[in-house]
Amino acid sequence: MVKLAVVGATGLVGTKILETLNRKKINFDELTLFSSKRSAGQEVNFQNKTYIVQELTEASASQKFDFVLMSAGGQTSADFAPIFEEHGAIVVDNSSQWRMSDDIDLIVPEVNTPTFNRGIIANPNCSTIQSVVPLKLLQERYGLKRVAYTTYQAVSGSGIQGKKDLEDGAVGAEPKAYPHPIYNNVLPHIDVFLEDGYTKEERKMIDETRKILDEPHLNVTATCVRVPVQDSHSVHINVSLDHPTTVKDIQNLFDQDERVVLVDRPENNEYPLAIHSTGKDEVFVGRIRKDNSLENTFHIWVTSDNLLKGAALNTVQILEQVLNLKGE
Repeated sequence: MVKLAVVGATGLVGTKILETLNRKKINFDELTLFSSKRSAGQEVNFQNKTYIVQELTEASASQKFDFVLMSAGGQTSADFAPIFEEHGAIVVDNSSQWRMSDDIDLIVPEVNTPTFNRGIIANPNCSTIQSVVPLKLLQERYGLKRVAYTTYQAVSGSGIQGKKDLEDGAVGAEPKAYPHPIYNNVLPHIDVFLEDGYTKEERKMIDETRKILDEPHLNVTATCVRVPVQDSHSVHINVSLDHPTTVKDIQNLFDQDERVVLVDRPENNEYPLAIHSTGKDEVFVGRIRKDNSLENTFHIWVTSDNLLKGAALNTVQILEQVLNLKGE
C-alpha cells in the first residue's frame, strides 16, 4: 500500500505535479495534499475525487508516508523534509535547500541514479536539468572539458507573481517579483548577487552540473538572464569536448537518443523554440555549430518547459525511478 503526499499542492509546480501524476498514471493507494496555512482548506479535484488541502505542521508531517513530493520553498523543506524522512518517507524536494548537501542525491533520471544515502532526494535547478541531459550524452561519447551557459529564463520560474509582473507590466504597473520591469525588458539578474559578482542562480548551475555529472573539477561558468517569456527556458551551451568530433556526429548522437529531441534544420528556420517546448515533456536541442574560436568546442541551443521537465515532471520521474528501483 503506497501512501503519497504532495506538499505545496496549490502552487504552480504543485499543480503541475498533480497533473503529471495523473498523466503518467502513477499508482498509489492514498494521497494527502499539504499547503501553507494560507491555502489550507482549499478543495482540489483530482482523479474524480475531492481532496481538502491540509496545513503542513510538525504533527501532520509526522504521519506515515511512503513518498512525499515537496515544492514549497527552501525554508519549508528545511523544516519538514527531515520530519517526513524520520517517519519513513522518501522525500523528493524541488527547492534548493538540499541540492549541494554531500549526503543528498541530486537526480535527473536520464543522467544519474539515487544512492539513498538519505531519505531525501533533491530535484535540481530547472535550467540545470534541461542542460545536463544533452551534456550527459556528450560526456558519455566524447568527454567534457569546459561548459559555458547563458540562460534565457521564463517568468514562470518566479512563480505566479513573476507571470503577473509580465502581464501587469504591459499596462505600466510596477513589478513585484523583480527589481525592474520585465515587460519589454531583459534582466541579467536571477536570485541574489554573491561576492564574486555571480548570482546565486548562476552558482547553482555551476555546482549542480558538476555534482550531477560527477565531475567535481569540470570547468563550468554561467550567466542567467530573465526574459519576457511566459513559460519554457532556453539555454545556450558552449561546450568543449575531450575528444574530437563534428557537428554531424553530434547531430546524429542526439537524433538517435530518446533522451533528447533534435530540431536542427536552420535552412528551414527549424530550431528549438520556447513556444514549442511549452506543455511538452521533452528536452529539445538544435542550432549545433562549431565554435571556431576554441579547439573542439561547439554551440548548442536547448529549450524545455521549466514547469514540467524543469520541475514537476522531473520530480515525478524521480518517483518513478525510485519505485522501479525498490520494486514497488
